Amino acid sequence: MLITAPDAQPWKQGLIRDFEAENPGIRINLVEGPNATNLLEDLYSSSFILGESPYDLVNMDVIWTPKFAAARWLLALDARISKQELAAFSPKDVEGGRYQNKLYRIPVRSDVGMLYYREDLIKEAGLKPPETFEDLIRISLVLQKKDQVNWGYVWQGRQYEGLVAMFVEVLNGFGGFWVNLETFEVGLDRPETVQTVEFLRSTVSQGVSPPGVTTYQEEDTRRLFQSGQVAFLRSWPYAWPLAQAKNSPIQGKIAIKPMVHAPGKTGAACLGGWGIGIAKSSKHPEEAWKAIQYFTSREAQRRFILSAGYVPSRRDLFTDLEIVAKYPHYPQLLEVVDNAVLRSPIAQYDQTSDILQRYLSAALSGRINPQRAMQAAANETRRLLGTRN
Repeated sequence: MLITAPDAQPWKQGLIRDFEAENPGIRINLVEGPNATNLLEDLYSSSFILGESPYDLVNMDVIWTPKFAAARWLLALDARISKQELAAFSPKDVEGGRYQNKLYRIPVRSDVGMLYYREDLIKEAGLKPPETFEDLIRISLVLQKKDQVNWGYVWQGRQYEGLVAMFVEVLNGFGGFWVNLETFEVGLDRPETVQTVEFLRSTVSQGVSPPGVTTYQEEDTRRLFQSGQVAFLRSWPYAWPLAQAKNSPIQGKIAIKPMVHAPGKTGAACLGGWGIGIAKSSKHPEEAWKAIQYFTSREAQRRFILSAGYVPSRRDLFTDLEIVAKYPHYPQLLEVVDNAVLRSPIAQYDQTSDILQRYLSAALSGRINPQRAMQAAANETRRLLGTRN
């Protein structure tokens, strides 16, 4: 199995060591790949295209499933697992493992975008946490006027996949959509999409977000928030233990919630996360399935979470007493997971994402008018998908 380098140690010292102890006849060769997930995807893809793939287990980011399944690189897993067994996992995580109604990936760890906020400053100001986009702007400006923070809200605006993950949350919060999976209708030139772009631009024009936000990735935004200069941060669960570390200026001062939304709409959290499938070319499908069963079992996941701090894919672990004692925000995190939205799970995901990134980046940085940019993005996406609507 190929895995990103930072994840290799927790896997080797936890899940794999324990699995091999219980299954002495099976050895798992963990190959450490690059840290960048797109490079990992390229390594898997090229090995399958060349037809000499050494991989039996395929460790997949949620957005790879449609591409890998459409290319027929994966075995369907439906016959191997019951509906009752699948019900233990977060429904959106399971959905992220399907392509054209077949299951190809079992979730190992979840990941969702969320809104971090300075609970201490909001309480001191006599305010409540925001529910709507307007609340977010209003509270930010109040705290900025009091000189309690330099910036109200930071988000990922650079042209990369993180921009898309951030965007789909705000887009859903305005009641919009990217590509409808049932009809392949493209929603990028609808009023809700233009509203979304204009809201993000307004955070900069009103001084709530820094002008450089359109060049930021996750770590740029986390460092700024963790330094105590920012009231609100859109990020992933990995930022929590870092923000709560002993040397963090904001330790004990933060809380999380699902992303805010427009009045009458619901907040959305972009689903990330990893799961495992079996390569169609594998000479060891039975052993691979045994490993997946073990890695996704309750006990193995529980130990993995307690030692490595990942987000579980099994719902009951979010409220497990020992886990909550160590990570008290996990019950709140379950609420965020329940509001998860998938990025369009289509075979041409890479190309659709690239189109959106290019035009969105141009609109957010003021190079193209939002309406023109989104119209062009919609037209290019329709040409790619072969649809007219």
